[in-house]
Amino acid sequence: MGLPVDQRERLIEAAFSAREGSYSPYSKFRVGAALLTPDGQIIKGANIENASYGGTICAERTALVKAVSDGTREFSALAVVTDVANAISPCGICRQFIREFCSLSMPIFLVPADYSATAKTGEKGALLEMTLDALLPLSFGPEHLELPRGE
Repeated sequence: MGLPVDQRERLIEAAFSAREGSYSPYSKFRVGAALLTPDGQIIKGANIENASYGGTICAERTALVKAVSDGTREFSALAVVTDVANAISPCGICRQFIREFCSLSMPIFLVPADYSATAKTGEKGALLEMTLDALLPLSFGPEHLELPRGE
């Protein structure tokens, strides 16, 4: 999808680092996310749980809220990692939240906890790479609010 290997690896490393900041005393399911900006900056986020459960915020949204609130609104890639040896995708709310700020062609790297940069598709530790469009097909985005309306 066009992201150089060194940038991808730096982004994945940042997602692992972000996971260390997880506050997940209820689910014990740590998640780390890292966003890459066009100028090479990386913004990290971790999941932050709340006793009310509904007040919990996922790692992907944490990273996006940090970036957007600081004025960054363009992104080149996203990496997400958990503690399990499977590539886990963002939840539905996060997918829609990502859609608000990221292009449909943006690469998203779903990283297993046992990630290996040399693992091939289908092997243990293999990365799952997809676009936002593949992750959220037929999505609704900000541009749809500008479409003409019937009377």
